[in-house]
Amino acid sequence: MSLRKKARSIKLILMDVDGTLTDGTLSVLPDGEEVKAYNVRDGMGILMAGKAGIDVGVITGKTSRSLDHRSSKLHLAEIHQGVADKGKVLAEILERRKLAAEEVAYIGDDLGDLDVIRAVGLAAAVEDAHPLVRRHSDYICRLPGGRGAVREFIEFIIKSQGKWKTVLSGLSGLLDLKGEPAAPASGRKRP
Repeated sequence: MSLRKKARSIKLILMDVDGTLTDGTLSVLPDGEEVKAYNVRDGMGILMAGKAGIDVGVITGKTSRSLDHRSSKLHLAEIHQGVADKGKVLAEILERRKLAAEEVAYIGDDLGDLDVIRAVGLAAAVEDAHPLVRRHSDYICRLPGGRGAVREFIEFIIKSQGKWKTVLSGLSGLLDLKGEPAAPASGRKRP
């Protein structure tokens, strides 16, 4: 089955956080609090998925107050922190939401993501993912974790579902009619 055909069935996009939604760097403050940096383009991608009618969520092994804050701003539908067995959490989500595995996409970067990557309908790896994660993924992002890979994967799904123009409505001043970034004021085309 083609990637685009797999993407057309997606109703829920799940993702890892550290190394996927972030670049994997953890800054530790003197009080022990861990600080993470999130890319605004990935955040915009998550909001775009919502506009396309696709729910988004996270399954992560760590627990973070910064993720609590970020996920509330992005209106994430599923937030699972401190998870040791991501496959078990996926099974619970599928049962509770009455979804088939083929209706779920997942993007990750490391070995802890493999159970979910092998189970979902459409799996993605960030560009700098572990080789085994890349090997078992359907879609390999051109961008690394924390640098727009999540947005890239979400845009692929939205475009595959034919919802790109719907999502762009209201953003037309920023984009041309084909959905590409508008040319800079100088008239030069972007690469």
